Amino acid sequence: MHHKGTYCLIIQMVQDSKIEIGKLGEIDFQKGYYVYVGSALNSLEGRIRRHLSDEKKLFWHIDSLLVSEYTKIVDVVFSESSKKWECKIANQISKTGNAVNGFGCSDCRCLSHLFHFKSLQDSKKSCLDSFEKFKLDSGDLYGLKISL
Repeated sequence: MHHKGTYCLIIQMVQDSKIEIGKLGEIDFQKGYYVYVGSALNSLEGRIRRHLSDEKKLFWHIDSLLVSEYTKIVDVVFSESSKKWECKIANQISKTGNAVNGFGCSDCRCLSHLFHFKSLQDSKKSCLDSFEKFKLDSGDLYGLKISL
């Protein structure tokens, strides 16, 4: 089962912290929730599993964020589609979340693919609303047979 699709990781940042993110250098992250928008053009499930795993080489910006002791993925909202919706979804989420400039978008023109929210509820709502806006069916972690 290799599904293509776009996903949003909802990441809890348990306390304010400075984290080194690739070429972006050190970034100040505020406590709260972050939504990271990504896409998988081979295996959506494989990509999400990779994000959930602690054993990985630091390849993308998101890897550096996720290996921090202060972060954990609390949910994933995703939609299967062979079309790449990642940038449109990120642009939509940028209207309600605060962008971390330059994060996760070195290969596109977006300002960012990572957004800060104060609450879990707001972060998840923003993801679901943006998928809905583009009429994409979405599921969350309960729909994936992957445990956190």
